[in-house]
Amino acid sequence: MLKKTDSKLSSIGKEGDLTCVIAEGTIIEGKFTCAENVRLDGKIIGEIKVEKRLVMGESGIIDGKISTENAVIRGKIKGNIHTKETLHLQNTAQIDGNIVSNKMIVDEGAKYFGDCKVGA
Repeated sequence: MLKKTDSKLSSIGKEGDLTCVIAEGTIIEGKFTCAENVRLDGKIIGEIKVEKRLVMGESGIIDGKISTENAVIRGKIKGNIHTKETLHLQNTAQIDGNIVSNKMIVDEGAKYFGDCKVGA
């Protein structure tokens, strides 16, 4: 489902960008690729490639490898994360895997277990 960015998701991208919304209760298995922004409140099991920004809500779950330009994480991830630009782990984020990112922001309360490489 693609829709224009609304005020609730304004942190996802610039006005006019499209956002793929994966609602709570949705489960996707396999390779998932999206050329736009993604808002994830459901569950994805498998490899994920998001060309723009991944925003993951508290109910979001990922079990697999992630590649994206930018990410804001509030949910649970079991797998490696690679962001070309910025990874923001908010206070409810739980990561079990390796992280590679150009920049990283970690809020108090966020948890990650694995190797972490930050910088160009």
